[in-house]
Formats: sequence, structure tokens, C-alpha cells
Amino acid sequence: MTKVLIVDDDAVTVSLLETLLELDGFTVLIARRGADVIPKMTEDRPDVMMIDYHLTDIEGVEVIKEVREHADFKDIPIVMASGMDVSYEAEKAGANEFLIKPFEPSELPDLFNRLISE
Repeated sequence: MTKVLIVDDDAVTVSLLETLLELDGFTVLIARRGADVIPKMTEDRPDVMMIDYHLTDIEGVEVIKEVREHADFKDIPIVMASGMDVSYEAEKAGANEFLIKPFEPSELPDLFNRLISE
């Protein structure tokens, strides 16, 4: 099964994404703070990551930079989501894709599968 790490501090968003992605056959891993990302990735080795721009402890772009600097995770596909158009910042930090909220959750499985196969 494909493992997706969802990094978001909004419980409603996380619950919705977890339910929808599990129905599509993904294993969903969750990190609610930026500080939890590297330990979670080390422990569970996700295939793809989706991260929110605004987290309670750090901005998502800073987490992406940290992930990209880590030799074991530099090639993991990353999707960033935000209610603001920060696509330039996301791309500069190393995100593979950027989604503006609200996005259509039903499009995520195809997006994740495409990124993993690239």
C-alpha cells in the first residue's frame, strides 16, 4: 500500500483526508506539527507527503526545506496546500505540486500516484 503523510494541524481536514484516502487504498500517516515530520518519516517511510502552509509551530515551506536537506527524504514527492497562493514559495522550497484550498479531495489519489511514478 502507498503511504501518504498528511501534515496539517486542522483536525477536520486531517479526518476528511484520512477517510477519503483510506477508501482509495492509501495508508495514511499523520503529523500535526512540523517538528513531528522528520521523526514520522524516519519511522514510517512515506511514499508521498502533503503539507499545509500554516502549521502551529512552523511554516510548511520551512518543513519542506528541512525534508529536502535530509538525504533519505530528498526525493519524496511533496504537495503543499494553502488558502493563499504561495505557489512560488512552495516551489522554491522544493514542493512538487501546490494546491489552493479548497481543492477537490477526489483528485488527490491520481495526483499522488502520478508523483510517485515520476
